[in-house]
Amino acid sequence: MSAEPSGAPLTVVRLANFVTPVSGGLRTALRHLGAGYRAAGHRPVLVVPGERRSEEETDQGLVITLPGPVLPASGGYRLLVDRAAVAAELTRLSPDRLEVSDRTTLRWTGAWARRHGVRSVMVSHESAAGVLRAWGLPGPLAGAAADRLNAATAREYDAVLCTTDWAAAEFRRIGTPNLVRAPLGVDLTAMRPLEPRVRAEERARYAAPDETLLVLCSRLSAEKRPERALEALAALRTRRPAVLVVAGTGPLRARLEQQALRLGLRVRFLGHLSERAALARLLGCADVALAPGPVETFGLAAMEALACGTPVVVSRSSALPGLIGLAGVAAADTGTGFASAVRELLARPESARRAAARARAERYGWPAAVDAFLAAHQVNRVARVARVNNCGAVEGGWDEPARQRV
Repeated sequence: MSAEPSGAPLTVVRLANFVTPVSGGLRTALRHLGAGYRAAGHRPVLVVPGERRSEEETDQGLVITLPGPVLPASGGYRLLVDRAAVAAELTRLSPDRLEVSDRTTLRWTGAWARRHGVRSVMVSHESAAGVLRAWGLPGPLAGAAADRLNAATAREYDAVLCTTDWAAAEFRRIGTPNLVRAPLGVDLTAMRPLEPRVRAEERARYAAPDETLLVLCSRLSAEKRPERALEALAALRTRRPAVLVVAGTGPLRARLEQQALRLGLRVRFLGHLSERAALARLLGCADVALAPGPVETFGLAAMEALACGTPVVVSRSSALPGLIGLAGVAAADTGTGFASAVRELLARPESARRAAARARAERYGWPAAVDAFLAAHQVNRVARVARVNNCGAVEGGWDEPARQRV
C-alpha cells in the first residue's frame, strides 16, 4: 500500500455503474459522499458510464463520464465495460484510494489497485442473493452463487463495506475477514417536514381531504417490486378512499400504467423528479410512503420520506425494518399486507407519527456517513470550514472516527 503523511489530501477515485441522470438512491449517495470527501479536504473523482466522454467539476468533485453501452432491458443503465479505457483513466488519475460500487463487471479493478499499491474498498449497495432471487433464480442456487461472488469480491479488495447489518449478513455468513460497516445518510436540510399550510396546499394537488395519499418513490424495475404499491392501493380502497402518486421511472412504467387502468385505480405517474425541492414537497405532503423493495439494503427514498415527516411501510424482507424502528411498519410482501400496515399507521395520531418519522431520520445525517466511509478508507480529515455546502453536507471540523468492523 502507498503511504501518505497523516492528514495529507488524497485523491479518492470512485467507480460506479448503474447511474443515470434519472437514477435515484445510488446517484444521491455518490453525490453526498463526494461532497463530504471534498469538504474533508480530499480530491474525490467519480467515474461513471455515459453516451460520450466528458469531464465536469462539480460540488462532489470531478465527474468523468466514459462511453459505455446500454444494458438491455434495464431502462437506460450503462456499463463501464471497456477495461482498457477504465485502466488508462485510473493510471492517469493516480488515485490514493479506490472506491468501487459494482461488484460484478468492475470487480477486476481490485486487482488493478493491488498491483499499483492503492487501498481499495468495494461498497456493497445490494444483497447479491436477493437480486438473484428477484431475477428468478431459486433460493438455494441464488445463495450459492452469491457466496461465490462475495468470496471473490472479498479476496480482490482491501475492504468490503456494507451499509447495514442486513447487507453484511451474506458476507458474515462466509466469514469475510475484511468486512466493515458504514451507514448511508439522508439530507436533513433539503428533506424536512412542511409547514402545515404548505403541506395542505401541496396535498390538495393530489388528493381530496377524505382520501388517503400514498406515495411511491422508486425506480420502476423488477427488483423494486413497484407493482406491490398498486396492489396495496387496490386492497386499501376496499375500506377507504385512497390515491397513489408514483415518482420515478424505469422499464416497468408502461406495464404499471396499464395495471392501474385495468384495476380502475387512481394512480398518478410523475416520472423522475429532478428537483430535490419538488421531491421533498411530494414526500412531505403524503400520508404514508411505500417501500416495497424486498432487497433494499438502506432504502434512501424511505429515509428521505421519514426526514420529511412521513411514516413508511416497508418490506419485512429488506434491511429497512431495522432502520425505521417505530417510525413505520414492516409489512408482509403482499398487497394486502401493505394495505394492513398502512391502516395500522393511520390509526396513530398524525402529529405523533410525523414526529416519530423525523426523529428517526435524524439518526442518519450525511456527516456521520462520510466519517464512516473515510474511516473505511483509513483517511483523515484535513479541512476545517464552518459552512454547509449545497448538497447538505456539513464541512470541516470533525474528528476521525474509529473504523468499525462487523
